[in-house]
Amino acid sequence: MVDPNILTLPDVMAPPTEEQLTCDDGIPMETQRHKLQMDFLVDPLADWLSQENAFVGGNMFVYFSPQQVKTHDYRGPDVFVVLDVPRRERKSWVVWEEGKAPDVVIELLSESTAQFDKQEKKTIYQNRLRVPEYFWFDPFNPEDLAGFSLRDGVYEPIQVDAPGKLISRQLNLALVVWAGSFKGVEAIWLRWATLEGELLPTEQERAEQERQRAEQEKRHAQDLEALLNRYRERFGDLPD
Repeated sequence: MVDPNILTLPDVMAPPTEEQLTCDDGIPMETQRHKLQMDFLVDPLADWLSQENAFVGGNMFVYFSPQQVKTHDYRGPDVFVVLDVPRRERKSWVVWEEGKAPDVVIELLSESTAQFDKQEKKTIYQNRLRVPEYFWFDPFNPEDLAGFSLRDGVYEPIQVDAPGKLISRQLNLALVVWAGSFKGVEAIWLRWATLEGELLPTEQERAEQERQRAEQEKRHAQDLEALLNRYRERFGDLPD
């Protein structure tokens, strides 16, 4: 028999951890171009921030509420960046474990998701997650590019710095529309650049830059050797 004078407390369930939460819903990206566009944004930025305490995620779940887990009302941003956090691998971003939400989110629009990304998701990022900067871009309609900055709890449009260019003050970088080839696909892409206009290179571009630098050094060495040979032919060997 329970003593009525003893106060009993209901069991309190602890919120789930990163290891306990679903990290894969089995839904693939809409198109190859959407997947490539995500890589084009994630990979160069991750390299750029490689010496910083930061995390760059792509198509990962961001959990911000245990209630959200119960209702299965969660989706993953296509691209998100979190600053001032330890560098480590994550399966999902769990706000109550990490202590903060993303600082920048980018959604890649499609016909099936555009309205949801522009309305419901934007509201969640503004009111629930308080993401300081939110951008969207349609890989098949590059003119549909927009950015928003959180001011006094409300998203205000980020003014276009130049045609096809928006500034992220959180990252001190620019998002620019760029026409060219990425992994064999010719298209108009969204990519990162410094505020001075230098594009953040992809792995392929860095390799090409290294190849060109090596070729330039080789030509310089060959030109120097040819100059020394002409000197020797005319004046003899150089003095010790």
